[in-house]
Formats: sequence, C-alpha cells, structure tokens
Amino acid sequence: MNGIIGKKLGMTTIFSEAGKRIACTVVEAGPCVVTQVKTLDTDGYEAIQLSWGDKKDKHTSSAMKGHFAKAKTSPKRTVIEFRDVESGSTLGSIIDVGLFELGEYVSVVGKAKGKGFQGVVKRHGFAGVGEATHGQHNRLRAPGSIGACSFPGRVFKGMRMAGRTGGNRVKIQNLEVLKIDVERNLLVVKGAVPGYNGSTIIIER
Repeated sequence: MNGIIGKKLGMTTIFSEAGKRIACTVVEAGPCVVTQVKTLDTDGYEAIQLSWGDKKDKHTSSAMKGHFAKAKTSPKRTVIEFRDVESGSTLGSIIDVGLFELGEYVSVVGKAKGKGFQGVVKRHGFAGVGEATHGQHNRLRAPGSIGACSFPGRVFKGMRMAGRTGGNRVKIQNLEVLKIDVERNLLVVKGAVPGYNGSTIIIER
C-alpha cells in the first residue's frame, strides 16, 4: 500500500536531541480495512479500496451493507481508492500505522478550513489602497481599481477579488515522520497539515 486514511488530532511540539523545538501534528492513522480489490480484468484498472471509521447500520444503505459484508467488516464512514498500489493486499485485510517507517517523508491530503466570504486582504494578501491620510477614511482594506478604461471595457476573468475562500483540497508534501505509536495508531509528522482538528485526511507515502 502507498497510503492510509486517518484523522487529524491536533498540533504539538517536540524537542530534538539538539534541543531544537519542532512543531508537529499528531495524526490517527488507521486501522483501515481493504473492502475491495480492483483488477485490470474486472474493473479496467488496478486499485485498492480502503475504508475507515465506524458507521451506524441505520445510516448505511442496503447496497453498502452488502459491500462491507463481503469484506467481513462493519459499515465504514470513509471509503477511498488508492491507485498506485503494490500487489499482495487481499479483501478484508487490515492496514495500520505500521505501514510507515520512522524518518521517511509522507504527503498529507486534507480539506482546508473554510473561511467563508472574505475580502481581498485576507483572501489574496492585498495591502490596501494607500495610507490613511489625505482624506482616505475607508480605503485601507479596499481592492482598488479592477479594470482599465473604455478598452477593454470589461473586467478580465480571473481577477483577484473578494469571495469565498478556504474549504478546498490541499496537499502538503515531504512531511517527515518523527514518531510512530503502533499500539494507539498514532503518527507524528513534522509541520502542519490541512484541515481542522478531527477532520479526515489521507496520508500517502
């Protein structure tokens, strides 16, 4: 396998042997169940489907109940496919945090925090229009001019303006694995990962 499903628990700090303070994120990685093995003959491509997080039966459709029953597992909340996988994974097998090694670098995919409708200063880092002197009383966080003159007589597409920001899929690469707790399925990676505490993330090798 080249990845696993997990949950962001929060950030903390640890100290290196040299006494340097390192910011890191604690992630609950797995255990995940292989609920489907897709092959080139049956599905047209090769992939491994992992499922994670218990789900109540009353919130699961009959079709998905039968799907999980084939893997001899209870209904799961999150189902994700991994395409670039190594052969050997079987239906119903368990993938846990033992997949990773201490000191290796991983990539984390998550959904960034939603910020709602924001102005150009927060959304794009604008500095505002000029200073607060010379009669400018409400221009500090304004976007300024958005167009030219009679030509082209319109606003170009892609202009950086106010709007909804955040809530998009973000991938952070090359995060070092600092600690592994196999008993509690915990993974400590260096730096920050996208999402709020308790959000579902994907950890890729």
